[in-house]
Amino acid sequence: MAFTGFAQDNPLQTQIKVQQAIQKKSEYHRMTNGVQEGYRIKIHFGVDREAAENIRNKFSKSFPEYDTYKEYQQPNFVVLVGDFKTKLEAFESLQKIKPEFPTAFIVKEKIKAK
Repeated sequence: MAFTGFAQDNPLQTQIKVQQAIQKKSEYHRMTNGVQEGYRIKIHFGVDREAAENIRNKFSKSFPEYDTYKEYQQPNFVVLVGDFKTKLEAFESLQKIKPEFPTAFIVKEKIKAK
């Protein structure tokens, strides 16, 4: 019968590993400009720029906790909200948003890493 033991890291080794992880994360953010794969909620798309801006303003007043983005995706102006890392996070927010914006839906997007 063989016994395999595992040595625990001493505090100095743990601190070094934490510092290395922080450096790797920092380097990743620098290389990707803080952008990663994620999800947003699309609340509007249409050809009218002013309508898109009005929807964006209405949303911002109702839900100030979410970032909003207006993009032009030819031929439509699109209003997207949030920076969600997981689809579950996006879905939970969608449930809050749907009563006021019933046509809202989740889309895969590049998001700002936090």
